[in-house]
Amino acid sequence: MVALLAAGVTARRVGMLTPRRRDGLTDAAFYLALPALVYSSTYAQPLGEVLSVRLVAGVVGALALGIGMSWLVHRRQADAAARSVAVVQSYHANLGFLGLPLVAATFGAGAVEAGKASVILGVGALVHVPATVTILSLVNDADADLASEAISLLRNPVLVALTAGLASAAVGWAPPATVATGLSWLAELALPLALLGVGASLALDGTAIDYPTVGAVTGTKLLAMPLIAFAAFSALGGDPSTIRAGVVMFAMPTAVSTFVYASALGGDDGLASVNVFATTVASAGTLLPILRLVG
Repeated sequence: MVALLAAGVTARRVGMLTPRRRDGLTDAAFYLALPALVYSSTYAQPLGEVLSVRLVAGVVGALALGIGMSWLVHRRQADAAARSVAVVQSYHANLGFLGLPLVAATFGAGAVEAGKASVILGVGALVHVPATVTILSLVNDADADLASEAISLLRNPVLVALTAGLASAAVGWAPPATVATGLSWLAELALPLALLGVGASLALDGTAIDYPTVGAVTGTKLLAMPLIAFAAFSALGGDPSTIRAGVVMFAMPTAVSTFVYASALGGDDGLASVNVFATTVASAGTLLPILRLVG
């Protein structure tokens, strides 16, 4: 993980990964590798094993608790633009580009943890995006088209792949062996492509750093959120694989997309950039102990 992130950063600095090439890499991960991983990790699983009321309730409950805690932590931040960004980036995890690929690489793409992580990714997207857009628009008094965001979510290739995978699991259908093999090969590219793309996106660009706020965001995102996930899934009676998948997914760093939302909805984009950088780099040190604890 560290090596691929560093390779992405280096490639950007030496001009190998220009913004256009980086976007192409990100598109390949988002439109090809990640949907292949989502489908591959769900279609062969028993539907009742990967999709349950307890799992969905755990995701929604953990995010609700995380949003509430993030608001309490940052409520005294005087600047509205900075406060909105700090709140959002304390709970909004990189579930797609880092979370699911890391779970699959750790436990195996065919493991039940990967299937449950795919469901967490799907439910998380349905909660993350509306919550983030709403908080940023309300705090910054910005205009946001929630209907347009909802429509774009329905076209999200990851959610489409998840729906197809769960439907295949429900009827017991599997793709032909050659197709399944091709999908598995493509799925294996999800983590390296994502890490290179995220690494190429990391830059501080001389931005002044608000160390107390950045530290609070980093601690909340990387330490408090996995603890909240553990408490939520445990309280709902989740089995060990559910708890493992949930804790690891919620331990992910802040999503790069929060920078885009902050820039569009009046947030402090400088702080947003620093928070993405700080949580991503720091996660290289926090994820291994968390994996050991849950694994």
